[in-house]
Amino acid sequence: MHEDPTEVTKNEYWLRRAFVQTSQGDQIVLRQRGAVFDIRFNGWELMSSQTSASERRLATLVCDQIDCAAPRILIGGLGMGYTLRATLDAVGQGARITVCELFEEIVAWNQGPLAPLAAYPLDDTRVTVLTKSVLDVILSHEQSFDAIILDTDNGPDAIMHSPNRILYKRETLQQICRRLGSQGVVGLWSATVSLGFESVLEDIGWHWRRICVPLGQTDESQSHIVYLAGKTLRPENCDNLNI
Repeated sequence: MHEDPTEVTKNEYWLRRAFVQTSQGDQIVLRQRGAVFDIRFNGWELMSSQTSASERRLATLVCDQIDCAAPRILIGGLGMGYTLRATLDAVGQGARITVCELFEEIVAWNQGPLAPLAAYPLDDTRVTVLTKSVLDVILSHEQSFDAIILDTDNGPDAIMHSPNRILYKRETLQQICRRLGSQGVVGLWSATVSLGFESVLEDIGWHWRRICVPLGQTDESQSHIVYLAGKTLRPENCDNLNI
């Protein structure tokens, strides 16, 4: 049985719910104002419960590409659990999902005050959580994945955690390619279009597409970006497709 989420009186101020300083000196803060939560990394917004549509869309676009009953899926970055929840909702009971989250405090927050936001995704028996770099898992894992979802930082051009910069390099993407099954797909979330990242995708010869996801239902002037890439891609539902 789950406890009801903590209720906080709405006012004009943010309430700091938790704070951690990493061994590298980075500061991570969990804040709440009314029913809204956000996570800030060194003062920059990393995730907000008000804008989760693109994280959910990232997961559904990737899962739409999967063509097997019991997929193995690797997710880099837990955030507030929205990407994981959408993945769980899109795949069957035979799926096995590994989530890599660098910071154990973020895992703890998702087991505590953030858990109701995405309907307690960490309670699902299909999920395994590792408190380690997704790159370490990619490089060390002996088995292939049907999908790899990267929801780290704010995209290739907005790196929050500097060691993650290597994730978007040509050599790393080639390693990722080797960890994908023959029909495997990579999905990546980005706050903005990254022409440099697109050039890398072109260079390694992947099929790829860019999908713009509006931040609001009525205002399409602002959007986040989902990149899909793989050895093969289905051509539907895309704004930009290179095959």
